Amino acid sequence: MASAVANPRPASSGIKRLFERFPFLPALMILAVLLALNGLYQPRSVSFIGMTGLVKTYLALIMLAIAQTYVVFAGDIDLSAGAIVSLVNVVIVVLMEQWGGSGLSVMAALGVGLAVGLACGIVNGIVVAALRLQAIVATFATSIFFTGLALYVLPVAGTPAPAAFWRTYGGRFFEIPFVLYAVVVLAMVIYVLARTRLATQLLAIGDDSQAAFQSGLPVTAIRIRGYALCGIFAALAAFCITGDTASGDPLVGGKMTLFSVAAVVLGGSALSGGFGTVVGSLIGALIIGLINSLVFFVGTPSEWQNLVQGLAILVALMAGVLVGRRARA
Repeated sequence: MASAVANPRPASSGIKRLFERFPFLPALMILAVLLALNGLYQPRSVSFIGMTGLVKTYLALIMLAIAQTYVVFAGDIDLSAGAIVSLVNVVIVVLMEQWGGSGLSVMAALGVGLAVGLACGIVNGIVVAALRLQAIVATFATSIFFTGLALYVLPVAGTPAPAAFWRTYGGRFFEIPFVLYAVVVLAMVIYVLARTRLATQLLAIGDDSQAAFQSGLPVTAIRIRGYALCGIFAALAAFCITGDTASGDPLVGGKMTLFSVAAVVLGGSALSGGFGTVVGSLIGALIIGLINSLVFFVGTPSEWQNLVQGLAILVALMAGVLVGRRARA
C-alpha cells in the first residue's frame, strides 16, 4: 500500500495510452468542430437528410481511403488508386450498356468490376513487392497505364449508367436510404478484417519488415495481398461514384488519389507504416467532405475554393498532429 501511495501513476499516462490505442481521436475532435461549423452556416447540413447526403457523396472517397490504408499499414503507398476507380467506372458502365441494363446484367458488370480492381491490385503488388520497385514510382507508372486503359475503354465521358443502378444507389428501402445499408455492411467488413491475420501482419511489416521476415512471415505475399485488398476497395469506390454520378468518366478518379492519402494521414495513420486504423481513415475522409461543404456554405468564390480547401486540409492536419503530440508528451 505504501509503495502504491509513494509512486502514484501519472494521470497523463492514461491519456497517452488512450491516444496510442485510438490514434484517430484528434481527427474525431476536428470532425466535431467541422460539424458544428457546418451546422452554424447551414443548419440543414447536420440533419439526418443532410448527413445522409454527405455520406452518399463521399462514400467513394471513404472506400478509397480505406483501400489506401491497408497499403499504408505495410509502409507502402498506391498512387494508382484513383486510376483504378476510373478504370472500373468505365468498364462497368460500358458493360451495363452493352448487356442491356437489366438487373442481372448490372450484377454481372459489377462482378467484372470487382475482378478488374482485384487484378489491378495484384499487378501493383507484384510490381512493388515481388519486383521490389519503389512503391511511389511504380504505382505512379501503373496509374498512367490504368488511365490509358480507361481512355481506351471509354474515350469520352458521358455514357449514362442504367437507371436500375443509380436509382438503387440513391433510393430507399423500407424508408431507409440504400447508402445507410452500404455503410452498415462496410462497418461489418472493416470489423471482420480488423480481426484477421492480414491486418496484423501488414502492420508488423510496416513496423519492421526485416524483423517480420526473420519471424517467418511471407513478407512479399502479404504485401501483394494488401495491394489486392486495396484494388477491391477501389472497385467498390468506383461503384459508389458511378451510382452518385450516374455516368462513366475515364478521368473521374484523378483527384481522388491524393485525397485518399490525405484522409489516411488526417486519420492518424503513419505513412511510414506500422501504425494506424481504418476507422481513422474513414473519419479523415469525412473531414475532407465537411471542409468542402463548409467552403461552399460560407460562399467562397469559385476561383478561390481550391485554395481555401487546400489550406483548410493543411490546418486540420497540423491541428491533428499537434493535438496528438501534446497528448503523447
